[in-house]
Amino acid sequence: MVRHIGRRLALAVPTLLAVFTIIFIIVRVAPGDPAVAALGDYASADAVAALRERMGLNEPLWKQYFSFLGDLARGDLGRSLISETPVIEQIAFVLPYTLELTIAATLVGLLLGIPTGVITAVRRNTATDYVGRIVSLVGLSFPAFYLGIILIFFFAVKIDLFPAVGSAPFSEPARNLHYLVLPALTLGLIETAYIARMTRSVVLTILSDDYIRTARAKGLHEQVVLVRHALRAALIPIVSLVGIFAISLIGSSVLVEEVFARPGLGKLMVGATKQKDYTTLQSIMVVYALIIVIVNLITDIIYTFVDPRVRYG
Repeated sequence: MVRHIGRRLALAVPTLLAVFTIIFIIVRVAPGDPAVAALGDYASADAVAALRERMGLNEPLWKQYFSFLGDLARGDLGRSLISETPVIEQIAFVLPYTLELTIAATLVGLLLGIPTGVITAVRRNTATDYVGRIVSLVGLSFPAFYLGIILIFFFAVKIDLFPAVGSAPFSEPARNLHYLVLPALTLGLIETAYIARMTRSVVLTILSDDYIRTARAKGLHEQVVLVRHALRAALIPIVSLVGIFAISLIGSSVLVEEVFARPGLGKLMVGATKQKDYTTLQSIMVVYALIIVIVNLITDIIYTFVDPRVRYG
């Protein structure tokens, strides 16, 4: 297992280098001059030239690239062109809110999706199965921002159970959780639909395998067959799906952060894009790349516990 994790860590280095290179190229081939975008269209030529010099945009492209990598290695993400504050401070403030939302939504998806998928598979072609499949299909069809508005209308406006917008500091955990419920449900219910459909499909396939029939023939209780044999085997594709959706939830959180007026990485990126804050936008893309690599690595580590073939392969 240690050897497998070591290989994955070694592969992460060239992956990150390739992604950072792509980010560097994308930002620099984007239309418009970052200096003009920061100062405005009516800035003087001298002011634009001075800012370009300070940003290093007058340097050869190869020199800019190695300066970019050197700054990343030192943990220096630069300063915002708009606020002049260090970008790493802005990201350090909003990133915990995005991670909190992503983790909470993933837990909602797992806690609701796996039991729903197992129940609908066991009760195939019954009323329970039909209802579960219809609800899952509806969940797949709902955009996150629309579901968020519906939840706000019912749970914040109609019955005033949860706050509609905003967030609370982590120093107040109960209040913070109160603000988190609706955003987490918005993303978590959509993920529930995907996990439920995947779980149902996988469990149906596994229940027809020979070793399941053998376990039943030995007289094992049906719950034991489901939990120890069928569900354990079903966890392998489910882990893959959860890893993929954990990454997509981080990207999808921007819509939820806008609807619920929550601080977050996605909302910060939208603001940087609108203001054409070249440095902040580049840094956020770097952080997204790091998160994706880390989530993939965690998924691989979980695989080593779920599937022995990976551990000893």
